[in-house]
Amino acid sequence: MQLTPEIKKILGYYESDNPGTKTNLARILMQGKLGGTGKLVILPVDQGFEHGPARSFAPNPAAYDPHYHFQLALDAGLSAYAAPLGMIEAAAASFAGSVPTILKLNSSNSLATLKDQAVTGTVADALRLGCSAIGFTIYPGSEYAFEQMEELRELSEEAKAAGLVVVLWSYPRGPMLDKAGETAFDICAYAAHMAALCGAHIIKVKPPTAQIGLEAARKAYEGIDGTTMSARVKHVVQSCFAGRRIVVFSGGESKGLDGLYEEIRGLRDGGSNGSIIGRNTFQRPREEALAMLQTIIDIYLNKA
Repeated sequence: MQLTPEIKKILGYYESDNPGTKTNLARILMQGKLGGTGKLVILPVDQGFEHGPARSFAPNPAAYDPHYHFQLALDAGLSAYAAPLGMIEAAAASFAGSVPTILKLNSSNSLATLKDQAVTGTVADALRLGCSAIGFTIYPGSEYAFEQMEELRELSEEAKAAGLVVVLWSYPRGPMLDKAGETAFDICAYAAHMAALCGAHIIKVKPPTAQIGLEAARKAYEGIDGTTMSARVKHVVQSCFAGRRIVVFSGGESKGLDGLYEEIRGLRDGGSNGSIIGRNTFQRPREEALAMLQTIIDIYLNKA
């Protein structure tokens, strides 16, 4: 694997990491149709935990099969595939070495009332399954945020020592935030910065809206441009150590293609490292999903 100058530059940002972790990060950054560009498109399939099987897979019944998602990520030329333990175990042997995997170590579900997640996998599981990374979610703003950060600290220490990459979902939730506040401009940047401070290699946040969610931050944001998606994304990336950490943005709920592509262009123009997009992918018929992912990749390649 011959690393491009762009990937060498990105790896240089991670000054404390061992060769094993940098190798696994390089595997993700060099995989697929965006390999070597510094851009990523990742397929996450943890929605069965979060929303239930029918709400996740009934729109495209082929997606009930864990093999479907591995194959989709491979055929689409994506950078990596992220899923909880059972999903990866169910197809690990068939697709060993074919696409970098991210083992999601904690999950919530729609039956729970707590703004918390249960740890459902281990670093040992990730190593056993040949994963390149672990994934973890924190809820900044939740009553359980500090406990989650402490869980993350222990898992990250173990993962990094074993040469794995740490991917952190940082989703603000809690009593101080309503639904709109969870994606507010300042709150998304704050959540991304906290993820960087927690030691994540790859940070996942939601695309920010123009709303200011924290009254105490309003004056600070008077001089920061938040009028467009690209401007807001630029600030979120800046909040992750001036762009020295990889930042990708979620796809969110299913939406029309025109709206999705417009959003992706805003992410690209703001300097995002890419997208981690699940329901908008696997809830569509396979050929439609492949065509959509190709367009997204073309957008990140400045071809669309």
